Amino acid sequence: MAQVHDDRSLGELFSELSRETSTLVRQEVHLAKVEMSETATKVGKNIAFIAAGGAVLYAGFLVILLVFIDGLIDAANIEAWLAALIVGLVVLAIGGFLVYRGYNQLKQVDMVPERTIETLKEDAEWAKRQVD
Repeated sequence: MAQVHDDRSLGELFSELSRETSTLVRQEVHLAKVEMSETATKVGKNIAFIAAGGAVLYAGFLVILLVFIDGLIDAANIEAWLAALIVGLVVLAIGGFLVYRGYNQLKQVDMVPERTIETLKEDAEWAKRQVD
């Protein structure tokens, strides 16, 4: 196997290695920022679902309370009470669905910057080859 002869001085080689390493680190930092930004967007969206679900659940709870109050006051008028109970249960079901969906989506978000870790491993291998 033929060896390649490089006429550059040791100082020049270290200078080039330093520049390339600096560029590599800047690129890795940029990649990490992009990846974390994507993750933050997903988390924010799912937190919005949870908040919306919580607000709808609260509204449903208020309706259920009104149903109990109305039921106590107008025990003879079952139709109004039943209608309010049905509305409250529907609101609770919608809110429960929103919270469930947001929670499940939030569990699926991987907070580890996988691409950055992978490229850091590749960079370490590259640096080892440059020193050898």
